[in-house]
Amino acid sequence: MAGDLLEVVQPDGGVMSRQVIRQEFPPIVSLVSPNARVERVAADGSRVSLDAMLEPIPRSQAARSMVAAIMLAGRNGQRGVLWVQAAMDLVLRRGRGLGALLFAHYVLALHARTLSEHSLPPVEIRGHGPAMLAAPPLVALRGLEYVGGAHAQWRALDDDGGFLVEATQSGLPARAGWYRLSLQMQATSGALIAPALYPDYGGGCSQTDVIHLPEPDAQGRIDCIVLFRRALHRMRFDPSVRTCTFDIRRMLLRQVGRPAALMGMLAKRSPDGRLDWTGSRRQAMRFTRMALANGLSSAVSALEAPQEVAGDYAAWVRRYDQLHRDDLQALAARVAALPRTPCISLVVPVYNTPARWLRRCIESVREQAYPNWELCLANDASPAPHVSAILDAYAASDPRIRVVHRERNGHICEASNSALALANGEWTGLLDHDDELRPHALLRVVEAIVGNPTAKLLYSDEDKIDAAGQRFDPNFKPDWNPDLLRSQNYICHFTVIRTDLVRDVGGFIPGFEGSQDHDLFLRCTESLESREVHHIPEILYHWRAIEGSTALSRDSKDYAGLAGERAVRAHLARTGADADVTLLQHGHYRVSWAVPTPAPAVSIIVPTRDRVALLRDCVESVLGKSTYPDFEIVVVDNQSSDPETLVYLADLEVRPRVRVIRYNAPFNYSAINNYAVAHCSGELVVLLNNDIEVIEPAWLEEMAGFALRPDVGAVGCMLLYPDWRIQHAGVVLGVQGVANHFYQHQRHGVPGHGARALVAQNLSAVTGACLMVRRSLYEEVGGLDEKLAVAFNDVDFCLRVREAGYRNVWTPFALHFHHESASRGVEDSPEKMARFKGEVERMRARWASVLDEDPAYNPNLTLDAVGCGLAFPPRGATSVLGQQTS
Repeated sequence: MAGDLLEVVQPDGGVMSRQVIRQEFPPIVSLVSPNARVERVAADGSRVSLDAMLEPIPRSQAARSMVAAIMLAGRNGQRGVLWVQAAMDLVLRRGRGLGALLFAHYVLALHARTLSEHSLPPVEIRGHGPAMLAAPPLVALRGLEYVGGAHAQWRALDDDGGFLVEATQSGLPARAGWYRLSLQMQATSGALIAPALYPDYGGGCSQTDVIHLPEPDAQGRIDCIVLFRRALHRMRFDPSVRTCTFDIRRMLLRQVGRPAALMGMLAKRSPDGRLDWTGSRRQAMRFTRMALANGLSSAVSALEAPQEVAGDYAAWVRRYDQLHRDDLQALAARVAALPRTPCISLVVPVYNTPARWLRRCIESVREQAYPNWELCLANDASPAPHVSAILDAYAASDPRIRVVHRERNGHICEASNSALALANGEWTGLLDHDDELRPHALLRVVEAIVGNPTAKLLYSDEDKIDAAGQRFDPNFKPDWNPDLLRSQNYICHFTVIRTDLVRDVGGFIPGFEGSQDHDLFLRCTESLESREVHHIPEILYHWRAIEGSTALSRDSKDYAGLAGERAVRAHLARTGADADVTLLQHGHYRVSWAVPTPAPAVSIIVPTRDRVALLRDCVESVLGKSTYPDFEIVVVDNQSSDPETLVYLADLEVRPRVRVIRYNAPFNYSAINNYAVAHCSGELVVLLNNDIEVIEPAWLEEMAGFALRPDVGAVGCMLLYPDWRIQHAGVVLGVQGVANHFYQHQRHGVPGHGARALVAQNLSAVTGACLMVRRSLYEEVGGLDEKLAVAFNDVDFCLRVREAGYRNVWTPFALHFHHESASRGVEDSPEKMARFKGEVERMRARWASVLDEDPAYNPNLTLDAVGCGLAFPPRGATSVLGQQTS
């Protein structure tokens, strides 16, 4: 920049000052008006906009800076002269007086630097006091492409692009504490959605430390309070989770005190950046109520992140699942890159559909980015005349739309078969007459077909859409889950099946109206292997929620539940299963698997050490309530010394159905159970904690019915705290690093995501607090890992069982109380904490890839908690464009 001139231009267009700036020069401080601009005048006279920062500072700091600058006038002539000229200009020409000069609000900080084609603005980090730390320019990471332009525009290529603020020459690490972030960036195409900071406190940037930022206002400004919990070594800045083109002009972090931080968080601003007094007052009232109810710390924590992040599906959609114009162009490019383009026939039975929704359904197909489709519509003798007129008009306008008008009404199965008869495509997709496909739905299906050549049935996630077009109630589904499909039609929408498979199983069978799709899915999957059923974890389908639709209420079509019960019963009969099905009150199903006669023997292993009250409640509840005909309790005494416990153990030794064996070694849950299994004779083994209390008398029958199936491995049950809150409803992998229990601490009876807390299903793991397995299978996989003495041995066991080719099952119909860890205590000593840390590391080393991709848990759901909340952001290839997310 040597030789260039910097012109500070006032609002009236006049030049206030002109000065040569050298790169090594410190920032220049001068008094300017709030909306002055800075231009760089090159040697040839051309003018180029400069990324300078006009930064307001407190009046006291301005006064100190002016005094310091005047005192340096002798040694730094240029800077001192500038200040004197500015003071004279104000006092003499503008008549504002010396007070205006001493208490000026605006200071112009010009950072001299070489303007390269990839230039980015510097980052300032200011601590308390006059010191200012000028960081080097932001360093662009992967996922960003330089575009150019007057303000150095960048394009985010995916949702993982970001910049790094390095520590080199920046004055970092900065002190922990509250900071005010002032950021200026503007999207020129697309939108800047969900910007975030990832502080590095010395151990690298982590998702657990993410600081969610508000989105830019109408002028591209972000002004918010952030908290660095420890000394800041580096920092990553991700401007958007969506593809877009943007420029970034300034970033300033200024440390503030706690009162200023609180006031900054309470202040709400309108989209144009002005203070919203009404919103601020409401924010302050909410803060006060929360502080009184939960304490000041909880109230402050609730202010830190943008409010919409807390599980709001509308916010999730806007951030990760909206298509913009640039996205549609990218979809077209992906269509062109496909190695093959199979035809998909969409089968749609139509009956008296309101004109608005029928048109919207058809238009959603015509808007598909993937063009090789045919729409097969069967008008099931609709009395409403508009139906035929609309269908015929669309068929005349697009050769891919085929229509058949049935002469008599045959209901949904007959109409679906008439539409299926029109299909010429290699694949058949199912679409209801008032629902919508996403514009990228067929493209994502074809990409999945190309990427999974063995697939014969594919299904996606879905949500609901109301009459106003608002999306709600997403259903983020698991991967292939046969026991869940027997419990409910979890596959539902959007499903695409090989056309020859649909025809081979007989198409749609009359008599299952209302659950005809569920019946079809059961028949199709009976002949398929797991690898032939593929799940696309993305919302590709909107289920219309209007009056009379099952999307709004299952009760609106009560016949559907009865039809589904018949469908599951027919499936069980076709597959030769010795089981029966019951329609539950909430519209889903319970499949009860029969136990043969005579019932196989069950050995119930109960490790214990002292705590006789717990042991007594456990053993007596098993003996007094269990209705299973052939079981034994094997109590494993691990060095009990309490006299009352020893008396009770002696009493147990002479009672029928109970044996007591001794394990005289330090506590190791895995070793104790392995030892006990070796001393058991039962065909089925139950691992049971001594703090379990039986509630459901037929629990052994329920679990044995599953465990005796040759395809099933471990079987788990529903465990409740004594206050009837959930302790265990199955295990989800990856939560908080390794694994944790579904819906822990929620009330019993909560439906859960997709109503899965109410029905039996396949899960990756269940708790060893109450686990049933065939003894032969326990021995086949080597029992519990004795290097996992306390934690995660059950999860590791279940994963090895699954790795051996078996499906683990969780059922809510075996029910117990669990007085969790009452006998063992909490992990509060240094030894216990070190042991737990080692077990976490062992699990991560062995199962890292599995823990991060639980097939029974959707990547759009969070791993930060156990309640199946939304993931901000989603994990893996689950964004609207099927691209990798962070």
